[in-house]
Amino acid sequence: MSDPKPNPQKDVKPARFDNLKSEGAAATGDVNLDVILDVPITLSMEVGRARVPIRNLLQFNQGSVVELERAAGEPLDVYVNGTLIAHGEVVVVNDKFGVRLTDVVSPAERIRKLNK
Repeated sequence: MSDPKPNPQKDVKPARFDNLKSEGAAATGDVNLDVILDVPITLSMEVGRARVPIRNLLQFNQGSVVELERAAGEPLDVYVNGTLIAHGEVVVVNDKFGVRLTDVVSPAERIRKLNK
């Protein structure tokens, strides 16, 4: 006598997820961000880009100059985890480089770009 084949459809149940909002937040519509405040992110600034053939790359040495596609005076791109969030300009603060944000990409625009 053989065992009956298990029916995977029989044991399927819908997933249940707890609400991440606290009781007070659910009533007011506020979201508790304390859960993510210590999550590390990578913040990077891009001055410009250049495309060069490997032949030219192998000829780089100390003092080589790489011409970027971005013109002098154009704002930098500011990325968070690889997503463009702002544009800015280089500043010096206490003998260190910094970036002054001149234009922040709206959340709606960031979401629109993600959907492409």
